[in-house]
Amino acid sequence: MLNRRLLLSSIASMGFCAAVSRVSSAAAMKPAPDGLRGTIDISGYGITPDTAGDQSQAISRLFEEAAAQGLPVFLPAGDYRVSGIALPDTLWVSGVPGRTRLIHAGGRPFLTGDGLKKLTLSDLVFDGEGKSLGNEAGGLLHLRGIADLTIENCTITGASKHGVHAERCGGRITGNGILQAAFAGLYAVDSARLAITANTVSDCGNGGILVHRWEAGEDGTMVSGNRVLKIAANNGGTGENGNGINIFRAWNVMVSDNHISDCAFSAIRANAATNVQISSNQCLRSGETAIYSEFGFQGAVVSGNLVDGAANGILIVNFDDGGRLATVSGNIVRNLHIDGPYVHDGAGFGFGIAAEADTVISGNVIENAPKWGLMLGWGPYMRGIVATGNLVRGSGGGCAVTVVEGAGTALIANNLFQDVRDGAILGYRWNGKVTGDLLTGGSEAFAHLTLAGNRLA
Repeated sequence: MLNRRLLLSSIASMGFCAAVSRVSSAAAMKPAPDGLRGTIDISGYGITPDTAGDQSQAISRLFEEAAAQGLPVFLPAGDYRVSGIALPDTLWVSGVPGRTRLIHAGGRPFLTGDGLKKLTLSDLVFDGEGKSLGNEAGGLLHLRGIADLTIENCTITGASKHGVHAERCGGRITGNGILQAAFAGLYAVDSARLAITANTVSDCGNGGILVHRWEAGEDGTMVSGNRVLKIAANNGGTGENGNGINIFRAWNVMVSDNHISDCAFSAIRANAATNVQISSNQCLRSGETAIYSEFGFQGAVVSGNLVDGAANGILIVNFDDGGRLATVSGNIVRNLHIDGPYVHDGAGFGFGIAAEADTVISGNVIENAPKWGLMLGWGPYMRGIVATGNLVRGSGGGCAVTVVEGAGTALIANNLFQDVRDGAILGYRWNGKVTGDLLTGGSEAFAHLTLAGNRLA
């Protein structure tokens, strides 16, 4: 039987349904906000996955029209052979991770973008197949002047030059696999606060991640959480190639929490890189110096890194060229060797930590350095060195310090030397040892040296 309460409830329910219907109809008539619209329909563009022919013209038209309409592009799984595509502004292209592959058709550059406000590439495979990119492009992805660049979860492989050439770009390059580039995996030059994070860069011919500038200046790039491995130096040289992460002329760059292994030269090489921070990196099996801060820099923090296997451990050098001002603290450096990738005309190889000017070396552990654990100064090039609280064990000499005329001051205090074959603290003129162990006497002959609290165990 229909009672009063049930009747009123039924009337209310019908009113609610009618109200919902009106709201739904009104919402259906309104266009959805840009961020919620679907991807562009590619069916009318004549684009077919796994077609053997070149689809550059059709895909270029698709990209242009999608960007003009503010719609993302989703490419289904399959192979698409393209070349000579100029990417338009505000383009957003994605695919099926690992299965949507854009393959270089050859004859021209692959993908280029110039002077764009925003570009997003995600979940795609870019395969250069080693084909020539011509003279105009520096990389498989050749990008210039992209204010907000996002490349994420992509695979970039088979570049005949750099994998990614990013010039004057900001934004982020994250979570990608970049491999088998003939030059460097990623070449970022004149960046604007770029973030390079969580990428895997491997099997590249001349470099891993390069952060460079044409002229020294503010850069602000962060290089963090990347895995870089198997980097060769096919074009030779004495350090310009073969580095896992290379910072050149770029100021205020942070290099942190990266895992770097099996590089022909350095795991991390900072050249003329003022205010660089190199912290908490794992550096394994470097062919030359594992971590370098060299030439005309002012300011370097090298802390909390682990170096296992290298010709030299950590070098803070080139005071003769203006390299100065650093802290080197809390690092572990071990298992070094005297064989480098070229004939060295200076101090050579086989030492743990070296510094020349305005540098504090503290709280480090150095083990198995066949030449010297610590190297302080080179010839007359030493000023304001503090070496304190370090442990050096299983090394040739514990600490080599320059006693050449004109060398500045050094404080060597509270260090522990254990199982050092040639002695704890030794005076050198360039590569020649000219004193006995200064720990046991004779340091008073050198007014520029202060020794205190050191111990030989």
